[in-house]
Amino acid sequence: MTKIGQVYRKTLAKHVHEGVKSRNSTFVISYTGVSGPQMNNFRKELKSKGAKVYVSRKSIAGIALKELKFDSLSERLSGQTAFIWADGDSSEISKIIIKFVKDTKGGVVILGGLLQGSLLEKADVQTLSELPSREVLLSQLLGVIQSPLSRLAGALNAKTQELLSILNQLSEQKGGK
Repeated sequence: MTKIGQVYRKTLAKHVHEGVKSRNSTFVISYTGVSGPQMNNFRKELKSKGAKVYVSRKSIAGIALKELKFDSLSERLSGQTAFIWADGDSSEISKIIIKFVKDTKGGVVILGGLLQGSLLEKADVQTLSELPSREVLLSQLLGVIQSPLSRLAGALNAKTQELLSILNQLSEQKGGK
């Protein structure tokens, strides 16, 4: 016969397991000395970008991460642990996390994360936050794709202008207007 506490812990571990497994990106932070209003503002900012914060005990989070074969991440867990789950733009989420770490002045530590099943270190999260947003990257890609076409159109237009200029000069030489 299982005890209520064991059933409860298994349910929480299953929730963490499903949250990590079903999202494109997961970031894990440890926070201490962070006030309630600071944490609420952090949650609201993340929610506006389509992310969700889930606070878990490190023992329960460790069980879920070990089930997912992320033992190295589960070994880093310390203090109060929070998962940030997101399906959207991971660089935007990481920017919010890095800003939160700076604002709390050491109260928050990035433990790592997962991006599409690949393990992220703290430095990887920092690098991800330095990337431009998805929209900026798409517009840069569009500019790269359009550049050769616009240069070709410009060259063809220039040749057309040269031909018209030559025809105009010939017309003037022959006495026409």
